[in-house]
Amino acid sequence: MNVRRHHISGIAIAAVTALGIGTLSACSSDSAAAGNSDKFDVVASFYPMAFLAEQIGGDHVKVSSLTEPGQEPHDLEVSAQQRAQIEESDAALYLKGLQPAVDEAVSQSGVKTKIDAAALTTLEDHGNLEDSHEHEGEAAHSEEHSEEEEHARDPHIWLDPVKYAEVAKGVGAAFEKADPDHAADYKKNTAALVKKLDALNTQFADGLKNTKTKVFFTNHAAFGYLAERYGLTQEAISGLDPESEPSPARIKELQEEAKADGVTTVFYETLVSDKTAKTLADDAGLKTDVLDPLEGITDKSKGDDYFGVMEANLTALKTALGAK
Repeated sequence: MNVRRHHISGIAIAAVTALGIGTLSACSSDSAAAGNSDKFDVVASFYPMAFLAEQIGGDHVKVSSLTEPGQEPHDLEVSAQQRAQIEESDAALYLKGLQPAVDEAVSQSGVKTKIDAAALTTLEDHGNLEDSHEHEGEAAHSEEHSEEEEHARDPHIWLDPVKYAEVAKGVGAAFEKADPDHAADYKKNTAALVKKLDALNTQFADGLKNTKTKVFFTNHAAFGYLAERYGLTQEAISGLDPESEPSPARIKELQEEAKADGVTTVFYETLVSDKTAKTLADDAGLKTDVLDPLEGITDKSKGDDYFGVMEANLTALKTALGAK
């Protein structure tokens, strides 16, 4: 293709080739590593970024993901082979602040087109996020960012269809600039994706407009943008790792809130243990269900792609909140 590649050694090329299927996203079926095709080669940091690249790029791109299906994105350690993969690609699409190891690898690479999704929309402060993404980000960037800055920027923008659409527009524009020979198709694909995201936003807005309660419990504070968009309140299990058990004091507090706000369900997710949610639910007399933060697609996901899982999330929320 027309984008000039950066030269790397034969050893690095061999490392990229050996990388194979292990680095591909759930939405990509091609087993060759990025950088070895005649298409516009995009390395994405994790599933929501890979999905955007696939949808916008269509037949003109080959997308690989640094995060394997089923792997927690913030647990990712970027290998030497993956660094070579980034270097040999035409573009890197990532979400700065979510995966510090990826941020560092991309910033140090010579890849020509670097697309930071966080710069394509507005990241907001949702308070003290009890989220392992944030805590691990603080540890990795203690010299670059203060604790307050880490907590102030919630990275989970893809769970709000409106913000995700904003990012999609920015990614489409970046693809058009980097690969002008196919700009018309990128523009067309972006418009189609944005239209689908607009329709999804309407589904959520209509489905959650009239509910018995507006409060939902989750063991992962990933749904701040979604809650804000649709007038809901997310209540995460405070100060807990997904694998740990809530303290007796916190269980009592949530029991009281559940009664006061008519909460019926504690949500957990597919990529971590449901132990915390079930412990709280058992002690508080609540139900459990899945609310998927869509950090990856596995055979346990309630949908084959972003839209399928988001629609399953909407169904779960409508049931838990008592939609009328």
